[in-house]
Amino acid sequence: MDITTTELLHSSASWDGIALPDYPSGKPELVVKRLVFPIGAKTGWHLHNVINYGIVEQGELTIVCEDGNERTFHQGEALIEVIGTVHRGENRGTQPVVLNMFYVSAPGLTITEQH
Repeated sequence: MDITTTELLHSSASWDGIALPDYPSGKPELVVKRLVFPIGAKTGWHLHNVINYGIVEQGELTIVCEDGNERTFHQGEALIEVIGTVHRGENRGTQPVVLNMFYVSAPGLTITEQH
């Protein structure tokens, strides 16, 4: 059997078009998280200090920035999250959202700051 490869995302910018920052210096620390949003759930307002990206495994996730900029990502779509921008995630859909996120960090760095 042949293995197929599909590139889901290839970018040097977050979903809002802002260029990604340099990687943190020092030893890398990679973190993977699965987030499950029940129908109607919203995260609190927060920002990320490190590069992070993910794939919507199920449902549709809307990311809303504090300035009103927003985008909805659907099942199977990949996203590069905004960095240093206050935002939140919302499940406005009709089924739970399952989101797998990958963070490129370094020991001692805070991945997420609540606002």
